[in-house]
Amino acid sequence: MNTKEKLVSEIIALVEQLADTPGDSTQPDSQTVEMLTIKDCPQVIRGLSEHTVRQLIAQGKLPCVRAGRGRHGKILVNKADLLAYFQHDV
Repeated sequence: MNTKEKLVSEIIALVEQLADTPGDSTQPDSQTVEMLTIKDCPQVIRGLSEHTVRQLIAQGKLPCVRAGRGRHGKILVNKADLLAYFQHDV
């Protein structure tokens, strides 16, 4: 077996070990943060408009982060914060 074949077989073995590792799942864990754009927010909360999301952000009621520079950066909202705001505010 030449060096290239040996390396490929070692890589395959490592990948198989990672795939068989218990506890791995495709489900997000409790530490996973999901960020939404303003356009995504109305898909999560039915009846919510983009305008309302922008107002809540401007009023400081909904925390956000801006990804990118200046006014052309995307505004991102943590999905958990969005859901929490509407669960506690109702």
